[in-house]
Amino acid sequence: MLEYIKKDFTESIQTKIAALEELPKPVEKAANMMIEALIRGNKVMTCGNAGSDALAQYLASQLINRHERHRPPLPALCLSGESTTLTAISNDFSFADIYSKKVKALGQGGDILVAICSNGNSENIINAMQVALTRDMTIIALTGNDGGEMAGFIGVNDVEIRVSSARTARIQEVHLLVVHSLCSCIDNALFPVNSEES
Repeated sequence: MLEYIKKDFTESIQTKIAALEELPKPVEKAANMMIEALIRGNKVMTCGNAGSDALAQYLASQLINRHERHRPPLPALCLSGESTTLTAISNDFSFADIYSKKVKALGQGGDILVAICSNGNSENIINAMQVALTRDMTIIALTGNDGGEMAGFIGVNDVEIRVSSARTARIQEVHLLVVHSLCSCIDNALFPVNSEES
């Protein structure tokens, strides 16, 4: 068992080292996109499935409540946030529509959709991205492996943050780090702390 644990730790470290080489630029672009949207008064919408949904909820909560320091709440919405609408859409239409219908109802031009999917192939996430594009929203896609079908919906104004791993656990570990980095960048840009306060 100890060897399996050490292997997991080692693999996680190696994945993060590879991410250090590949991801800072797209993370910086994503942070700037979010900062500009929030300054304009737009909101950040997030979505994912399973563990990626947990990350989507976590990102929204960090924006609304706080990351590492007290500051005013920021407008964010996790699209999985209430079960009545999700189950109604799944029951009456399709699980593939649970996020796209919400984006159609609530998304506005200039809003950001943060779409999180380890393999990049979840139909409900892809459908949400397609609707976001029709609403003149911009997309930040957190993916893994080869980016899946989601990679094909990334335009010049969007950004994909792709973790070069085929293992869901490793991808989600890096996605969590990306979420923390985005929140830190937003806080530092919108609510800077001077050196006397830090």
